[in-house]
Amino acid sequence: MKLLVIGSGGREHALAWKLASSPRVQKVFVAPGNGGTATETGVQNVQISGTRELIEFARRENIQLTVVGPEAPLAEGIVDAFRDAGLKIFGPTRAAAQLESSKDFAKRFMVRHGLPTARHRSFDDAAAAKAYVAEQGAPIVVKADGLAAGKGVVVAATRDEANAAIDAMLGERRFGAAGARVVIEEFLAGEEASFIVMCDGTHVLPMATSQDHKRLRDGDQGPNTGGMGAYSPAPLVTPKIHARVMRDIILPAVNGLAQDGTPYVGFLYAGLMIDAAGTPRTLEFNCRLGDPEAQPILLRLKSDLLELIEHALAGTLDQAEAEWDRRGALGVVLAAAGYPEEPRKGDRIDGIPAPAPDCRVFHAGTRLQGDALVTSGGRVLCVTALGDSLRIARTRAYEIVERIRLDGMQFRRDIGHRGLKSRASSS
Repeated sequence: MKLLVIGSGGREHALAWKLASSPRVQKVFVAPGNGGTATETGVQNVQISGTRELIEFARRENIQLTVVGPEAPLAEGIVDAFRDAGLKIFGPTRAAAQLESSKDFAKRFMVRHGLPTARHRSFDDAAAAKAYVAEQGAPIVVKADGLAAGKGVVVAATRDEANAAIDAMLGERRFGAAGARVVIEEFLAGEEASFIVMCDGTHVLPMATSQDHKRLRDGDQGPNTGGMGAYSPAPLVTPKIHARVMRDIILPAVNGLAQDGTPYVGFLYAGLMIDAAGTPRTLEFNCRLGDPEAQPILLRLKSDLLELIEHALAGTLDQAEAEWDRRGALGVVLAAAGYPEEPRKGDRIDGIPAPAPDCRVFHAGTRLQGDALVTSGGRVLCVTALGDSLRIARTRAYEIVERIRLDGMQFRRDIGHRGLKSRASSS
């Protein structure tokens, strides 16, 4: 079989690597890919991006399955277009992907179907938004309604911070059309977790649990990013909490989408806030695998990912079972100088080791320049390792990080700190 993965990030490198490991797969094309997928065994980059061109390529190369990595093409309706062309593709339709492409849509959906979430109001007028902030007080959360690459969320500790975020989004249009409307939410205290499942429109197959780190600097300080590292499993998500998330959030969401006439097929990611009493509430939905959560999750997946996706497309996920490596996995993101505001491009990267059974370096913002590997985006690499404990996985990952050379690179030295704390408190 020949497969196509759409995207260019670390998640897409992990997907392409995992799909290429299937004995039934001859080749995985990645459009457009990155410097890592360019040299991955069984994988080939193709420099095309438009939906029409991708459909023509899939027909010409007899691609038997396409997997969509990032949210933007899903929001633009690439799944609808491929289906109309009679091509197999894994991902939600444009209508279903509104769960991620519009936070206002997602909040109204959650309220309509009784999913636990924060109180909220949506605004396209700055004065009205500021009046609501004054009424509610701080801390409070300001979100751009549309897609903002993981950076359109401001957790404001004061009213002034909230008002500045409103001005940036509605006044300065810092996020363009994505910030033409804002959603202002109640601040929820607790600890975040990523809960990712596969859906076939009716049935759900949970992936391994995970947690990521959104802030740029150690101690969860600095600006929000697309994610500076992740680990799996998440000790926070106990079996009791897992069952509650499935019952109160995941299944009502999947059933609600079906009732609304937009059955959901693809990866569905619920960003959760879990309070001290173990009560989960929904912060947001994403309509794809998380990045960087995908890297440790897929490193732990022992099952054939192609077979799981085929079950999802056939509507038979209730007959599928995912097998997981008993070891934990942890990924550390290396970011370019200047990230997230103005990441520097063109810096040379050296010292990346060859893949090992317990460690892989997944590429994101990289490209080949002759024989050299250079930066081409903000998040550059995700160094991902397995270990018999989360602590061992972390030690192994940071051993590799120390060998990589990139001028001005930024990374956190405390990835996994919440998981290690949870382990310590439960032992």
